[in-house]
Amino acid sequence: MAITTQVRVKDIMTAGARCIGENDSLATAARLMADLDIGSLPICGENGKLKGMLTDRDIVVKAIANGRPAETTTAGALAEGTPLLVDAEEDVSRVLELMQQHQVRRIPVLDDRVLVGIVAEADVARSLAPKDTGETVEQITR
Repeated sequence: MAITTQVRVKDIMTAGARCIGENDSLATAARLMADLDIGSLPICGENGKLKGMLTDRDIVVKAIANGRPAETTTAGALAEGTPLLVDAEEDVSRVLELMQQHQVRRIPVLDDRVLVGIVAEADVARSLAPKDTGETVEQITR
């Protein structure tokens, strides 16, 4: 993939990302998602480190469908694997590479190890050339 401009991740990200605490309930996460009109939240540990991503689909499929109560199941209980993330100063090609390679639609953005935003598929579509957007979406949805 060759993006010809020097676009940085911070140039296309949605700023002001909010976290859900690893010890917060899925019900709390769902209410926050509804209030913010979003479908995912980064999960942050008590130490401030990113633990993973929580999606509305995770809440429904991994918890509720399996009989896990949303009021008592924590967001951290659904955090799996090592979270993907990018630095705000990185070239945007890095975030596209990660999205394609791992088939994910959203990646948290850090600046000096602090969560400052998220790059979502919609950010890519709004900010980059149709060719780059098309390649990314094609790889994500494989």
